[in-house]
Amino acid sequence: MNILILKTERLILRPITLLDLDYIHELHSLKETDEFNTLGIPENSEETKLLLEKWIFENNKALTTHFTFAVEFSTGNQIIGLIGINLGKVKYKNAEVWFKFHPNYWNKGFATESLKEILRFGFNELNLHRIEAGCAVGNVGSIHVLEKTGMTREAHTRELLPLSSGWSDNYGYAILATD
Repeated sequence: MNILILKTERLILRPITLLDLDYIHELHSLKETDEFNTLGIPENSEETKLLLEKWIFENNKALTTHFTFAVEFSTGNQIIGLIGINLGKVKYKNAEVWFKFHPNYWNKGFATESLKEILRFGFNELNLHRIEAGCAVGNVGSIHVLEKTGMTREAHTRELLPLSSGWSDNYGYAILATD
């Protein structure tokens, strides 16, 4: 099986492994990264390990429909975040993207650079027609990333997201292969 590795100018996006458990557990346990995330803070590393094993299983299917990548610097094995693309129904040729970065790497262009590469992968290698993303209306950082990559806000859905702070409205973004 070929291991799918995507590269940008500064970053490598590679499939996650069990060796990433400690980092992913820390990332999911941070209050800053949990604020606009529906996953919630895991009770322990075993809960994170179950999620990680599910992602690894999905990454390794013969016909992968859920790709989850660790994002690390191209200069070494330092993970700075996660990014994923989950395919929809084959006939629709669509997918949804998501990302989560450690706060130490916010506002440095890494999420934008990673998302641009995932969009390129989705359109050029997966032959998708439409790629979507959802975002809590208060998540200004993610809104900027989505808009910088050319995604268009198409929807405002009321009280869709069960966040730790309560129900949040959601913005729906999308980009087409022809955009």
